[in-house]
Amino acid sequence: MSSYTHEQEALFSAYTRTTNNWGRITLFAGFVIATSVPFIVLATTDANITVGQILTAFVAVAAVYGAFYVVEPVTYFPILGPAGMYQAFLIGNIANKLVPSAIVAQSAIGAKPGTRKAAYAATAAISGAAVVHVTSLLLLVGLLGTWIVSIMPQSVTEVARVYILPSILGGVLVQLIATLKQARSTVIAIGVALAVVLLVVPNTPEIVSSFAIALCVLLTVAIAWFTRTRDPAGEEHQGSLIN
Repeated sequence: MSSYTHEQEALFSAYTRTTNNWGRITLFAGFVIATSVPFIVLATTDANITVGQILTAFVAVAAVYGAFYVVEPVTYFPILGPAGMYQAFLIGNIANKLVPSAIVAQSAIGAKPGTRKAAYAATAAISGAAVVHVTSLLLLVGLLGTWIVSIMPQSVTEVARVYILPSILGGVLVQLIATLKQARSTVIAIGVALAVVLLVVPNTPEIVSSFAIALCVLLTVAIAWFTRTRDPAGEEHQGSLIN
C-alpha cells in the first residue's frame, strides 16, 4: 500500500496531467522542427534532392533503428519517469548523458527506480545535465573549441576517440548494478550480451548487428521476467509510477 495521502495523490495526478500535456506539445514541436529541415532545404535551395529521396532515406533509417522506437521508451521509463522521458527524448544523448545523470541522482538520495521519488530525482538531474551541457558547449565548443583542438596532441585525441564512450558507459553500468542490487538480472544481462555479441552477431546476416542492442534488451527483459521471484513480500514502496 502506498503511504501517500489523498491530497498528495491529487497533487501527483495534477502534476502528471500537466507533464503529459506540455510534454506532448513540446515533443511534437521538436518533431516538426527536426523533420522539416529536409523539406526546407528542398524548397529554398537548388540542391538536387527530391521528395522521393527524402522518403527513401527516412524508410532506410527507420528500418535500421525502428526497433529502438519501442525498446528505448520501455527501457528508460523505469529510470526516468514520465517527465524525464519527455525531457530526454527532446534533449537527446540519453544513454551517455541523461540516464547516467538520473542514476547518480537517484543513488545519492536512495531512490528506487520505478518510484515517484526516483522520477522527481531524474527530472531534476536531467534539467541540471542540460544546463551544464549547454553551458559547456557555448564555452568549450562555441568559443574555445577550435583553439582547444589545435593545441591538443594528436595522441590524446586518438585515445579519447577510442576510449571515451566505453569509459562513460562502463561507469554507468557499474553505477546501475550497484544501485539496483539485482544479482540475477545482472548475470542474465551480461550473459545475454556476451551471447549476442560473440555468437549471434558474427554468425548471422549483417542486418542483425543493427538490432543487436534491441535484441539484448528484449532477451534480458524476457528471461529476467520469467525467472523472477514472484513473492512480493518485503518490496519497498515509495509511490509507484503506475499506482
